[in-house]
Amino acid sequence: MSFKKIRRLLSLVIPHPLFSLLSFYATMQAFAIAQKHFPDTASNNGIGNAFRHALWCAFIMIYCCKVSSPEKALDFCKRITDMHEELFPNQPLETKMDLHNNKIGMDYFMELLPGIHRQFFEKGFFIDALIKKMDDAKVLKNLDDDFEGYLVYLDEK
Repeated sequence: MSFKKIRRLLSLVIPHPLFSLLSFYATMQAFAIAQKHFPDTASNNGIGNAFRHALWCAFIMIYCCKVSSPEKALDFCKRITDMHEELFPNQPLETKMDLHNNKIGMDYFMELLPGIHRQFFEKGFFIDALIKKMDDAKVLKNLDDDFEGYLVYLDEK
Protein backbone atom coordinates (compact mmCIF):
# COMPACT_ATOMS: atom_id res chain seq x y z
CA MET A 1 0.00 0.00 0.00
CA SER A 2 1.40 3.40 -0.94
CA PHE A 3 2.11 6.16 1.54
CA LYS A 4 -0.73 8.20 0.03
CA LYS A 5 -3.21 5.35 0.62
CA ILE A 6 -1.99 4.83 4.16
CA ARG A 7 -2.42 8.54 4.84
CA ARG A 8 -5.99 8.46 3.47
CA LEU A 9 -6.84 5.47 5.63
CA LEU A 10 -5.37 7.07 8.74
CA SER A 11 -7.30 10.28 8.06
CA LEU A 12 -10.50 8.26 8.42
CA VAL A 13 -9.63 5.90 11.28
CA ILE A 14 -7.67 8.19 13.63
CA PRO A 15 -10.58 10.61 14.21
CA HIS A 16 -12.86 7.61 14.84
CA PRO A 17 -10.87 5.05 16.85
CA LEU A 18 -13.88 3.32 18.40
CA PHE A 19 -15.71 3.06 15.08
CA SER A 20 -12.50 1.73 13.53
CA LEU A 21 -12.09 -1.00 16.14
CA LEU A 22 -15.75 -1.95 15.87
CA SER A 23 -15.45 -2.07 12.08
CA PHE A 24 -12.44 -4.36 12.32
CA TYR A 25 -14.39 -6.64 14.66
CA ALA A 26 -17.35 -6.57 12.24
CA THR A 27 -15.00 -7.53 9.41
CA MET A 28 -13.70 -10.56 11.28
CA GLN A 29 -17.18 -11.65 12.34
CA ALA A 30 -18.70 -11.28 8.87
CA PHE A 31 -15.83 -13.16 7.25
CA ALA A 32 -16.07 -16.07 9.70
CA ILE A 33 -19.84 -16.36 9.32
CA ALA A 34 -19.67 -16.14 5.52
CA GLN A 35 -16.99 -18.86 5.47
CA LYS A 36 -19.24 -21.06 7.60
CA HIS A 37 -22.33 -20.64 5.42
CA PHE A 38 -20.65 -20.31 2.00
CA PRO A 39 -17.21 -21.95 2.26
CA ASP A 40 -16.69 -22.21 -1.50
CA THR A 41 -17.72 -18.68 -2.49
CA ALA A 42 -17.19 -16.35 0.48
CA SER A 43 -13.67 -15.42 -0.63
CA ASN A 44 -14.23 -15.08 -4.35
CA ASN A 45 -16.83 -13.26 -6.46
CA GLY A 46 -19.59 -15.78 -5.93
CA ILE A 47 -22.78 -15.72 -3.96
CA GLY A 48 -20.98 -16.05 -0.62
CA ASN A 49 -19.10 -12.85 -1.33
CA ALA A 50 -22.41 -11.02 -1.83
CA PHE A 51 -23.59 -12.30 1.54
CA ARG A 52 -20.28 -11.36 3.21
CA HIS A 53 -20.31 -7.77 1.98
CA ALA A 54 -23.92 -7.15 2.99
CA LEU A 55 -23.37 -8.79 6.36
CA TRP A 56 -20.14 -6.83 6.87
CA CYS A 57 -21.95 -3.52 6.49
CA ALA A 58 -24.89 -4.60 8.62
CA PHE A 59 -22.47 -5.61 11.39
CA ILE A 60 -20.56 -2.31 11.17
CA MET A 61 -23.90 -0.54 11.53
CA ILE A 62 -24.96 -2.73 14.48
CA TYR A 63 -21.76 -2.19 16.42
CA CYS A 64 -21.28 1.50 15.65
CA CYS A 65 -24.93 2.29 16.43
CA LYS A 66 -24.47 0.90 19.92
CA VAL A 67 -22.04 3.76 20.66
CA SER A 68 -23.32 6.54 18.40
CA SER A 69 -26.20 7.71 16.27
CA PRO A 70 -27.40 5.76 13.22
CA GLU A 71 -26.56 8.74 11.01
CA LYS A 72 -22.94 8.87 12.19
CA ALA A 73 -22.64 5.09 11.94
CA LEU A 74 -24.03 5.12 8.39
CA ASP A 75 -21.67 7.90 7.32
CA PHE A 76 -18.66 6.07 8.74
CA CYS A 77 -19.76 2.71 7.33
CA LYS A 78 -20.14 4.11 3.83
CA ARG A 79 -16.83 5.95 4.01
CA ILE A 80 -14.83 3.00 5.38
CA THR A 81 -16.31 0.43 2.98
CA ASP A 82 -15.96 2.73 -0.04
CA MET A 83 -12.37 3.41 0.99
CA HIS A 84 -11.73 -0.33 1.22
CA GLU A 85 -12.72 -0.64 -2.43
CA GLU A 86 -10.44 2.27 -3.37
CA LEU A 87 -7.44 1.02 -1.39
CA PHE A 88 -7.73 -2.56 -2.63
CA PRO A 89 -8.99 -2.13 -6.19
CA ASN A 90 -10.68 -4.89 -8.16
CA GLN A 91 -11.88 -5.12 -11.70
CA PRO A 92 -14.73 -2.63 -12.38
CA LEU A 93 -17.48 -5.28 -12.30
CA GLU A 94 -16.16 -6.69 -9.02
CA THR A 95 -16.07 -3.20 -7.51
CA LYS A 96 -19.63 -2.53 -8.64
CA MET A 97 -20.72 -5.81 -7.06
CA ASP A 98 -19.00 -5.09 -3.75
CA LEU A 99 -20.30 -1.52 -3.48
CA HIS A 100 -23.81 -2.67 -4.39
CA ASN A 101 -23.83 -5.41 -1.75
CA ASN A 102 -22.37 -3.03 0.84
CA LYS A 103 -25.31 -0.72 0.17
CA ILE A 104 -27.75 -3.62 0.58
CA GLY A 105 -26.38 -4.27 4.09
CA MET A 106 -26.54 -0.60 5.09
CA ASP A 107 -30.01 -0.15 3.59
CA TYR A 108 -31.34 -3.26 5.28
CA PHE A 109 -30.12 -2.04 8.66
CA MET A 110 -31.72 1.38 8.11
CA GLU A 111 -34.95 -0.28 6.95
CA LEU A 112 -35.22 -2.22 10.21
CA LEU A 113 -34.15 0.68 12.40
CA PRO A 114 -37.57 2.30 12.92
CA GLY A 115 -39.04 -0.94 14.28
CA ILE A 116 -36.28 -1.94 16.70
CA HIS A 117 -34.28 0.25 19.03
CA ARG A 118 -30.70 0.23 17.79
CA GLN A 119 -29.39 -1.03 21.12
CA PHE A 120 -31.35 -4.25 20.69
CA PHE A 121 -30.12 -5.26 17.24
CA GLU A 122 -28.50 -8.66 17.20
CA LYS A 123 -26.43 -10.38 14.55
CA GLY A 124 -29.04 -13.10 14.05
CA PHE A 125 -31.52 -10.59 12.59
CA PHE A 126 -29.17 -10.05 9.68
CA ILE A 127 -27.63 -13.48 9.21
CA ASP A 128 -30.98 -15.20 8.70
CA ALA A 129 -32.49 -12.41 6.61
CA LEU A 130 -29.49 -12.12 4.31
CA ILE A 131 -29.33 -15.89 3.84
CA LYS A 132 -32.96 -15.70 2.78
CA LYS A 133 -32.13 -12.83 0.39
CA MET A 134 -29.63 -15.17 -1.28
CA ASP A 135 -32.58 -17.03 -2.82
CA ASP A 136 -33.30 -13.99 -5.02
CA ALA A 137 -29.71 -12.85 -5.65
CA LYS A 138 -28.94 -11.81 -9.23
CA VAL A 139 -25.94 -12.47 -11.42
CA LEU A 140 -24.20 -9.22 -12.33
CA LYS A 141 -22.97 -9.46 -15.92
CA ASN A 142 -22.13 -5.89 -16.94
CA LEU A 143 -21.66 -2.43 -15.50
CA ASP A 144 -25.07 -1.30 -16.77
CA ASP A 145 -27.01 -3.92 -14.80
CA ASP A 146 -29.22 -2.42 -12.10
CA PHE A 147 -30.58 -4.84 -9.52
CA GLU A 148 -31.64 -2.38 -6.84
CA GLY A 149 -32.72 -4.14 -3.68
CA TYR A 150 -31.16 -7.49 -4.64
CA LEU A 151 -27.83 -8.96 -3.67
CA VAL A 152 -25.60 -9.49 -6.70
CA TYR A 153 -22.71 -11.76 -7.49
CA LEU A 154 -20.58 -12.69 -10.49
CA ASP A 155 -21.12 -15.90 -12.36
CA GLU A 156 -19.35 -18.75 -10.57
CA LYS A 157 -18.23 -20.63 -13.69
